[in-house]
Amino acid sequence: MHNIFGYIFVMALVTYLVRMLPLTLIRRDINSRFVKSFLYYVPYATLAAMTFPAIIHASDSMRASVIGFAVALGLSFRKRSLLTVAVAVCAAVFVAEWFLI
Repeated sequence: MHNIFGYIFVMALVTYLVRMLPLTLIRRDINSRFVKSFLYYVPYATLAAMTFPAIIHASDSMRASVIGFAVALGLSFRKRSLLTVAVAVCAAVFVAEWFLI
């Protein structure tokens, strides 16, 4: 077995540097509209990149997952509550799997 403490140290150092460097290098306000808009959308893009594959592979049937995703998008664009969207998507996937299999 290799030196596990060396791996842990390198991982901790990289994690620390990624979090510390922006705080120490950027001391003044950001005035660029492009950079501000880019930083504004980073959390949404990251959440979408992590969530979308999980949505597609959440069900045994790819078609049922896509139907659930379409229902979620439709209800979300209509400004429905999170509970309403979640219940409707669960019902849609259940019905889709019931009839598709």
